[in-house]
Order: sequence, then C-alpha cells, then structure tokens
Amino acid sequence: MHATISAQTLLTRELLARRRPGYSLEAPFYLSESILAADMEHIFGKHWIFVAVEPQIPEAGDYITVDFGNNSILIVRDDDMQVKAFHNVCRHRGSRLCASQRGSVGNIVCPYHQWTYDLSGKLLHAKHMGDDFDPSTSGLKAVHVRSLGGLIFICLAENPPEDFEHMAQEMTPYIAPHRLADCKVAAQVDIIEDCNWKLTMENNRECYHCVSNHPELTISLYEYGFGYKPDAQNAAGLQRFKDVTAANHARWESMGLPSAEIDTLDDRVTGFRTQRLPIDRAGQSQTMNTEVASKKLLADFVDPALGGLSFWTQPNSWHHFMSDHIVSFSVLPISAGKTLVRTTWCVHKDAVEGVDYTVDNLTAVWNATNAQDRRLVEESQIGVANGAYEPGPYSPFTEGLVEKFCNWYVGRMRELTR
Repeated sequence: MHATISAQTLLTRELLARRRPGYSLEAPFYLSESILAADMEHIFGKHWIFVAVEPQIPEAGDYITVDFGNNSILIVRDDDMQVKAFHNVCRHRGSRLCASQRGSVGNIVCPYHQWTYDLSGKLLHAKHMGDDFDPSTSGLKAVHVRSLGGLIFICLAENPPEDFEHMAQEMTPYIAPHRLADCKVAAQVDIIEDCNWKLTMENNRECYHCVSNHPELTISLYEYGFGYKPDAQNAAGLQRFKDVTAANHARWESMGLPSAEIDTLDDRVTGFRTQRLPIDRAGQSQTMNTEVASKKLLADFVDPALGGLSFWTQPNSWHHFMSDHIVSFSVLPISAGKTLVRTTWCVHKDAVEGVDYTVDNLTAVWNATNAQDRRLVEESQIGVANGAYEPGPYSPFTEGLVEKFCNWYVGRMRELTR
C-alpha cells in the first residue's frame, strides 16, 4: 500500500518544481509554517549545521546548549577533552537536562529524578528502577559532531552526509593557521530577526546592498570586491581590485596561508565557499579604522595585514578569519517568521581585555552591520507577505551567491521530498 502524500507535501513539490532559476523564491517559502517544518526536517535535520566554536567549551565539563525548531542539543567537552553532542533529553521521562545556554558540570544530572550521566553519555545512576533494569540501554542519545579547525558542526541524521570529509580536507589548511583552539570567546551577541531564515542567508550572500546600507563594514572592504557590471565605467576599479588581490594572494601563499577561491556552494551536499581577500586602507582587520582590534595576534602571526579569510557554509553559517580575531555567524530558525542570528568573536586566549583589546572596538563593525541587516531582512519579510510580491530577478554580477544558495536549497529539497 502506498503511503498517503499530504496536500502540503504536494504543494511543496509543486513550488520546488516550478522555481525559476535566477529569480527569488515564491512567497510560501518565506511565510509558510508547513514549509518551515519541511526545512527543519530535510535541511536542518539531514545536513551538517554549524552551531558553535570550540573556545565556548574550553575545559572538561564545559557545555553549551543549542536550540532550533523542537530540537535542543547539548554539546560538552568530555574528560578526554573530546567534543561530544547529545540530545538534551533525559532517557527516563524526557525532561530537558540542561536549561542554561552554557555552564560546567562534573556529570550530567537530570533535574527531575536525578538520573545521572557521565560526559560520554553513559547512564551512571538511576535509583529505584528494579533489578531487571539495564542502564546500558538508557544512555543519552548521541548526535553526530565534527570539529573543523575549532568550528563545531552537528548533524541530526542517522547517516550524515559523507562529503563533510571533503570539506574538512580542503578547508583545514586554510583555517588551521589561525589556531582557533588557542582562542577565547571575547563576545557573543544573539539577535532575533523577524524574518524567515532564508532571507537572512540570502542577504548574507550578496553585497549589492552594502554601499547604501553598511558604512561601517565598507570601510574595510574594497568597493570593487562587491561585484560590479564589467563595463567601461567600472573597468579600472575592477582591474585594480584583481591586481591587489593577486599580489596579496602571492604574498600570503608564500607565508603558508592558502588564499585561492574554492566554491562548491551549489554542487555538493555539504556546500561551501572560501577565499582570502585583501582588506582596504590599513589592510589589517574588519574594524572602524581597519587596524587590528587586538594587539595580541592569533597563533604565531607577526604580520597584521593578512587580509580576511571568508568561509561560507550551507545552510547556515559564515566566518571571517583575520590576523587578530575570528568572527563566526550561525543562523537558526525559530519559526517561519523568526530567526536567531548568533555572532561570536574570538581573540587569542592570552589577549587581555582593556589592554590588548576592547569589546566595543572588536564588535563595532559587525554589531552595526547586524543591526542594519536586521532592518533590511525584516522589511523584506513584510514585503514578501504583500499580495503584490512576485519573485524578482537576481543581478548576474552581484547576486550570484544568492542564486547558488537558492539552487542548493531547492536542489536538496527536491531530492529529499520526492
């Protein structure tokens, strides 16, 4: 007997089938709670999701919790200093184990009936359960977890995409020199955007809007790195940017810092893109004066002008690695019209606040940019809900990465909902 296909699944398939390449998505992709449920099942439930950085759990027993959809995930550093991930659910009667976003424990103790687990998820104590109870069958449910150069990814699927290994092999040489494991978290800011998570990601994947909306961010970005129509008016600026990038790539590569673009955003299950790009003016960091935010450089760097290594992953993150600090962004859906954007700034673990850096200076550019982007995506959500909305065309010169995000999303949803 064939399983009954719901009307919503049929509608989702129809919307996916008629998606017009080079155009934004139809309104239900941003508005429908049913499609958000499908996103949670097929995108956030079956792919590698970026959730944290290792400096958030520096010591054995340190933990964080990550919530998205109906899922709560507990990420902990065990006694062997390995990163573990579990569903944040007691195996007794389902109580949430850890309510705080972060903390430190010796063992994991359920607050309800004190079932106690070690940091490997093994059930240690469960009182009054009788002689026939086998504690070995009631350990915490593990979640697949991988650290890529200190960036923590999880996958809820029973069989996660195997091509994470390809990304790790290609990206480790880029990320490893920055030694994220030797960093500490200097600041973390959560904001809630009143929009669909896909609008947040689409906004990130282009800088068509940057000159008009991000005066703090564009101080450090070469204008012609945003993407421009290659006409006579822009030819000189575009060529200068290419020349500056090529010269810096040669210099950085000679220092053992891979810099060339890798782009697999829409042709792999675990899609990603990376490139090290020059920073304008002083050329050191994404700050208001483009000089380093922390005088204590990362790793053993001595040259502060190492550009910005950008790393984008599907479906929910982007990162910038510089000589003095690292900033990471995680996007997690709350509902069809609400999205959590979590920004984390890391500096060298020996950097001293108030001496080597100030949090205000470190975070100024991206706090301003995040606030501006929040306004933009919330206006987009309002506009998409208007009955006059219809998918509009992407610029082939400035919105190519938006198209790749949508291609990836539509392709994965088609594959997983057929």
